[in-house]
Amino acid sequence: MKLISWNVNGIRACVKKGFIDYFNEVDADIFCLQETKLQEGQIDLDLAGYKQYWNYALKKGYSGTAVFTKKEPLSVSYGVGDREEEDEGRIITLEFETFYLVNVYTPNSKRDLARLEYRLEWEDEMFAYLSELEQKKPVILCGDLNVAHQEIDLRNPKPNMGNSGFTLEERGKFSHMLENGFTDSFRHFYPDKEEVYSWWSYMNKVRERNIGWRIDYFVVSNQLLPKLTDAEVHCNVMGSDHCPVVLVGDLE
Repeated sequence: MKLISWNVNGIRACVKKGFIDYFNEVDADIFCLQETKLQEGQIDLDLAGYKQYWNYALKKGYSGTAVFTKKEPLSVSYGVGDREEEDEGRIITLEFETFYLVNVYTPNSKRDLARLEYRLEWEDEMFAYLSELEQKKPVILCGDLNVAHQEIDLRNPKPNMGNSGFTLEERGKFSHMLENGFTDSFRHFYPDKEEVYSWWSYMNKVRERNIGWRIDYFVVSNQLLPKLTDAEVHCNVMGSDHCPVVLVGDLE
């Protein structure tokens, strides 16, 4: 079984840059998007053989998530409870027979950290939600989690200490999750692999020089680890300032 997650930074723009070619080539069982940046009716994707589930932000051209799956889920839910951020279309949960899939676009704490407190509240509620799900069956969390966990996960850690996406607080929330039943699938297979990133600034030649951050993940319940066979980062796939990340395993 192959799962893909990609922050497309606007699916309409990404489609013009080869999204469909990549989608058809990888032939994923489940394909998750973040930052779709559209409203209902603004795109018609002909994805034969896939069920489509979209969570749109109320604000036009902002945020949003989607999941395309070959296998119909047992249930689908959007958001977590009644929290306000569901207006931003950031969460879709699909329940399958053997696991829950939670596709997430985590809020950015902003350059001046104006949204850091909000972000930390989000992290606490998300962890409580994931833990609640895990009491029923294992969980696969994927998406743009907007944090580089360790220094190995970004090209220039020292000048970025304390910056959005690399604050001690954000990293600490990620560590807490990993200390309580979850694993970063890429680091499970490649604990010491350097210079593998999933996001690059649009500044001149930054991606060409691979000055990036790894902020897109598949995080899985520990009990799923024996079923996994690989985790990949498709760094060479263009079309967005992020690249796709991949999880492969016998998950059915």
